[in-house]
Amino acid sequence: MYGNSAGPPPTRGAATVITLRVLYAAAGFLTCGLLACVPLFRVAVLRGRWYDWTAAWVSMPLSIACLAVVGSLPETDHRTDAAMAGLLLIGAAATAHFLVVDIRLHAAPRPFAGHQPPHAPVVAPHPGPAYPAGPYAPPPAVQHPVAPPPHHSAPARIDQVRAELDELSDYLRHHDGSHHDGRDGHHQGGR
Repeated sequence: MYGNSAGPPPTRGAATVITLRVLYAAAGFLTCGLLACVPLFRVAVLRGRWYDWTAAWVSMPLSIACLAVVGSLPETDHRTDAAMAGLLLIGAAATAHFLVVDIRLHAAPRPFAGHQPPHAPVVAPHPGPAYPAGPYAPPPAVQHPVAPPPHHSAPARIDQVRAELDELSDYLRHHDGSHHDGRDGHHQGGR
């Protein structure tokens, strides 16, 4: 009852995703670029690409160097303004990059766990002897692979189901008509 479950781990709720997104974005920008590496490392972990890791590692010494310039030079020096602008730009760029990547990753469609992939063959079931033999017994079914239907839009799928129901209705009318003489309750399936 309390052991490891075979099911997938629970997905994060929308509130959790938004909260984490805000915290990572705030770490980059609200610290004036000092912690710009935090959202960049999150992007690197999410995507795992070499240039994401490079950007995250380069942002740390660059932010520290800009902060050192701001702290060591007097306020009237133009290099202090340039270093502070660099810090703010690093923070803004890291935040914007994180938000774009995170939103795209969470917006990407995910396959449903219960559906078969489109290339897997579907096997028609072979019914067992559920009905007694006799004039009303269904014809024996043969087990054969059936190609999966292509993904259609909803109206096309409805038309396909309607056509299959019409075929079934015609079959039942024909099958039912061969066993009745027409005066004792022969009925027509209708639409």
